This record gives sequence, C-alpha cells and structure tokens, in this order.
Amino acid sequence: MKEVLVLGAGYAGLKAVRNLQKEVGDNAHITLVDMNDYHYEATELHEVAAGSVDKSKITYPIKDVLNNKVKFIQDKVVKVDADKKTVELKNSGQLRYDYCVLALGFVSETFGIKGALDNALQMTDIDQAVAIHEHIVETMKKYRETQDKEYLNIVVCGAGFTGIELAGALVDERPKYAKLAGVDESEISITIVEAATKLLPMFSENLANYGVSLVKSLGVKIMTGCMIKEIQDGRVMYATQDNEELQAVPGKTIIWTTGVSGSPVMGESGFKERRGRVIVNDNLLDPDHDDLYIIGDVSALMDKATDRPYPTTAQIATRMGAYVGHAIAQRLKGEVPEPFSYNSLGTVASVGNTHAFGLVGKKEYKGFPASFVKKMIMNKSLADIGGAKELKVVSTYITRINDKRAISLR
Repeated sequence: MKEVLVLGAGYAGLKAVRNLQKEVGDNAHITLVDMNDYHYEATELHEVAAGSVDKSKITYPIKDVLNNKVKFIQDKVVKVDADKKTVELKNSGQLRYDYCVLALGFVSETFGIKGALDNALQMTDIDQAVAIHEHIVETMKKYRETQDKEYLNIVVCGAGFTGIELAGALVDERPKYAKLAGVDESEISITIVEAATKLLPMFSENLANYGVSLVKSLGVKIMTGCMIKEIQDGRVMYATQDNEELQAVPGKTIIWTTGVSGSPVMGESGFKERRGRVIVNDNLLDPDHDDLYIIGDVSALMDKATDRPYPTTAQIATRMGAYVGHAIAQRLKGEVPEPFSYNSLGTVASVGNTHAFGLVGKKEYKGFPASFVKKMIMNKSLADIGGAKELKVVSTYITRINDKRAISLR
C-alpha cells in the first residue's frame, strides 16, 4: 500500500488531507505531521494580538477534522531527503513516503535588519500573537507606575495587509488599553512605519487610497517612505531618501509585520528555494521530483500573465491543498491529473470589527458591506477546512458579537 505523507496542517496541508481522506479509499496510508495539535486561522492572528478575541476562537484540534484513515504525528520536521523519499522528524525518527506534500508554512522575514528579532515582537503564530497582547497589557500597567508616555506608544513595522489589519484591531481595543493605563484613549499612540510610498498595491488606486484614509481617520499615524534600518530597545530607527541620518520612533511595543518567508526547512533540505519558496510546475510538483508536491507558503507558483509568483494567501493555499488531495487520489488510481489553475476570487482587508475594504470578483466593497463579505469569506474557509462542526462553533461566537452591534470579521 502506498504511503502519503503531508507535512504541515495549515490552510494548504489540512485541506489536502481532508480531500485525501475522502478520495483515496483503501489505496494508501495517510500520515499528517504538524508541530502543533491544533489548526489556527493565520489570517486572524492580528485579532488575538490586539486582544479582540481569545486564541481559542481561531483554533481547533486537528484530530477533530481527521477520520480513521489518517495517522497524526505531532512533531517538528527537521529535513526532507527528496532523493531517498524520507523525512526526518525531531522526536519520531524517519518516515518514508511514496507521495509527499510539503506545506510547512511561513516564518517572519527580517531582511537582515539589526535588532528586528531581539527588539520587535513577531506575529507568525498563535503563541507570538498571545505574547503581543500580553506585552501590551503589561506596558499599559507599566505606564501607571512610571508615567513614561513611551509605554503608551505602539509601533507597527510594515504597512502591508497584515500591518493595516493589525492597526485596525489595535484601534478597536484602544479604549481597553486606555483603561488599563488610566488615561484617555487619545493618549494611546498607534504608528505604522513603512518604507514604500505607495501602499496596498494589490488594490486599485481608488480602493488603496480609501483604505489608507480609513486607517488614518481612526487616529493611526502612517509614516511612509521611512526605511527601517535598526530596531533598538524601544526605538524604531529609520532613514528617508531625503535624510540618511537615522531618526527614531519611540515605543515600548514594537510589532514586526514587514513580511514572511517560507519555512527554513526548504533551504536546509537542499531545495532550489528563494526566501523559503520553491518554484513549482503546473501540477504543483517540485520540478526535480514528481512525487513531491510543494504548496502554500513554501510554494512559488508563477502567474503567466505577470511572470511573477502569485502572492501567498490563504485563498490560494486552500485551493492548492484541494487540488493536491484530488491529484494524488487520481494518481493512485492510475489517472493523470489536469494542471492546477487559479483565479483569485478577490481580497478583503478588515480594519477593526466594523470597517473593511476590498475586491471580490470585479466589484469593490467598502465599509459595512465589505465587513459582511469578509465574514462570509471566513465562514467559507472554516467550512472548507474545518468542516461544519468548526464553522458552527465560530459562527456562534460571531453571532454573539453581532448582537452587540460589532460585526466580527473573524
């Protein structure tokens, strides 16, 4: 019997497993490996970081969505030997496979900036998101003791999708921070520092301008054209094109959201990668190994229209997972899968609980309608990956928030 090994239980990996367990029948053993025993909605980490939701609201046990055809191993992947068709795990030894699905996810990308890892808070998993919220709570309490206003300053590094969504969530929670600190909420400073001068390039100019104006209208300061050179303890040091002399943005809470790269396991395993991503063929296979699928954040699929890789999003990761699960099932039956095809259904950015903007299909949405669309996207993701049980749990929570007239985009 064939051995199918799936590494990673994020959007891509877990969706691949769900399709595999439906389609392979008795043609293969399926093994899923992940370092955690839970799946989390990575697109909602900013909500946990801000304190808008508890981590339990965006996580669920992996075993809840597996049937008895799947063996789950909680362990860390150390290395993949594609030529020998083996995978080394930290605690569980070596696994062999006939087909392997690499879906190992992402890590924070610091671009070599000094102090970014030591002096800024990262936000790439649940534990880090929880740590950010706990840090903010402690700094607000610290202000009461010291009256040092730098404890009231929150600095977000990066004005990409994640940075914008995080800033919106922080605004929503600002009244709680102010109460902890014993100050008026206007004294809680939220600043975004960004090197680019044009923000949110995935949207039209009109929609991007709307999004930036929306964030600014909520009292967030956005500093563009500011190239971060170093993160010191309590200081973001930057320069501009007009002034190379380093300037400082002070803040006792510094959060790093400038970008991510694929898992370092890709490089350590000898794949032809760049920033942890491998350019795959039209069937999402490693070009050198026709038994090794690479999907999600460790995959770079070229968009033939732009000759650039598609952005790594939950949407494309889920679609990749669905395709690979079906493709492996086909190959086990001796069938030849069609190439993978992808058309984005759109992107919606939340800015707190009641504001959003984005593009769905060819239609642009702003404000409350965009918030509603965002919630529907979240529900679809939960149904696709977690199934009806997990959708019901989170939808119950969303309904409770809606009853308080704060439309949750989670």
